[in-house]
Parts: sequence; structure tokens; C-alpha cells
Amino acid sequence: MAHQVELLRRNIPTGSIADLQRHARSIRATCVVMAYLGRQGHLTSALSCVDILVALYSGYLRVSPDRLRDPHRDRFLFSKGHAASAYYAVLAGAGFLPREELATYGKGGSRLPSHPCREMLPCLEISSGSLGHGLGMGTGMVYGMDQSGNRGRVVVLMSDGECNEGSVWESAAFAVAQKQDRLVAIVDNNNMQAVGRTDQLMGGASFEHKFNAFGWEARTIDGQDIGQILSALNDVPFKPGRPSAIIAKTTGGAGVSFMADNTVWHYRVPSKEDLTKALAELGEPPMTRVSL
Repeated sequence: MAHQVELLRRNIPTGSIADLQRHARSIRATCVVMAYLGRQGHLTSALSCVDILVALYSGYLRVSPDRLRDPHRDRFLFSKGHAASAYYAVLAGAGFLPREELATYGKGGSRLPSHPCREMLPCLEISSGSLGHGLGMGTGMVYGMDQSGNRGRVVVLMSDGECNEGSVWESAAFAVAQKQDRLVAIVDNNNMQAVGRTDQLMGGASFEHKFNAFGWEARTIDGQDIGQILSALNDVPFKPGRPSAIIAKTTGGAGVSFMADNTVWHYRVPSKEDLTKALAELGEPPMTRVSL
């Protein structure tokens, strides 16, 4: 079992944490530009998960543009589909799609709609947007991979709001019953939903306690600290024979002071003035051009 666990681990990616932090600021700048150009919202959700996505695609996930259908690749499931701008920007930064295509986000005929569609963008593992399905699909993938002897890992990024859904906890119970220790659930715990705060709507029990109660091994980290994210990922599985849950405590709208922890920005579209202020504050150039 020790040998098996070692095979599933990856080293911390090359490049310094400072480099990854700069890249994360550029991704955030890109998200704001995409929202401005595409007249789209969901910026709080997108900005809160940027550091998680940067950590995953900095070398941890065993997947690349030239091995999209390698049966032994890792599978990443982006369950919180409303935060698509962050996912598209990170994919472009990792070479999965042209950077210039980011300017088409949310526009008619684009491959980059406001919620990801696998039929439009084949590098995606799933389409997402209807919340509460990602973990169930992830458990099903691990189950099928186990039957074929495939040793790839499955990582599911979820919103804390979608954990309102009973399907999440049915899937959590199934994963424990099947001893799926190659399954990782990351909960972007920004404590924000469309209609209020997660802890007010769903009670005060922590997600770490909830996942532990279902038999998972759970760990709570600072989801805006790339070093902590990478350290947690490198420790997966936290316990052999059990799925791992990383509860990433984040801030909605992280990185832009006037958006941070502000529920108004769940749907608001940035104005030209908002864009100018956000780009000046982030201090890194976006990956797509915009005229100011």
C-alpha cells in the first residue's frame, strides 16, 4: 500500500510560489477583462477559486494538451461551472486553448459560454453549470477506472453552495463505501451564495466535520495560499483507503478590494471604471487585450 500511495503523489511543481502568485494575479485580471467584454457576472465565484486552479495546473495534474485522452491521465472536474472565466483563463495559460480566444467569452458562437460545455471545448472532462453533479460523476469515474486497473486520479472542484444538494452527500457515502482514495474533493468555501451566506443558509457545521462524518479524511486550508494548496495536494490521499476532502477557505472576489466578500458582485458586470480600478490594483497584465 505504501508503494501505491507513493505512485499517486506528485512533487511540488517547478517554479517558485512567487511566480505562481504573479500568474494568479494575471488570471484574476483576465477574469475581470472577460467579464467586462462578455457582459457576464459571477466574478466573486471566479476570483475565489483562481489560486486553487493555478496550483492544480502548475504541474500537479497529470494531464496536458497533447494527452487529452490518455486513459491514464488525471481527471479534473470543474463542478462550479458558473466560475467558468477562471477555468478558461487557467486552461489558456496552460496551453489548452489559444489566449486570444478568451476575448470571446460569453458571446454568441463562442466555444467559451458562461458555463462550460464539453461539446464546445473537448479538453473539458464534463459540462457543468447545474450544481451538485460533479462529485457523483467523479465517484463514477473512479469506479470505472478501478474496474479497468486505471490508476489515474480524479479531482473535483466544488462550490460550498452546491453542497446544499443531497446528491453531493449520496456521492460522498458511495466514495467511502468503495474506498476511493484516488478521489479528491476540493470545496471552494467562500461562504457566498446567490441569495446569502452559506453558513446562514445551511447551519454552522463545518465542511471538514461533515466530510469526516461521512468517512472521508478532510483537511481545512487557506484556499488563497498556493503553498498550502500544493502541500495538501501532495499529501493526498490523507489516509489510504479513504477519499480526501480539501476545504479551501476563500474569499469571494479575492484579489480586488471592492469586490472581495461583496455579494453584490455575484452577478454584477464590471463597468469601464471598475475594470480600470481592478487592473490597477492587481498589477499584472491580463492575457487578453482590452481597450480602455
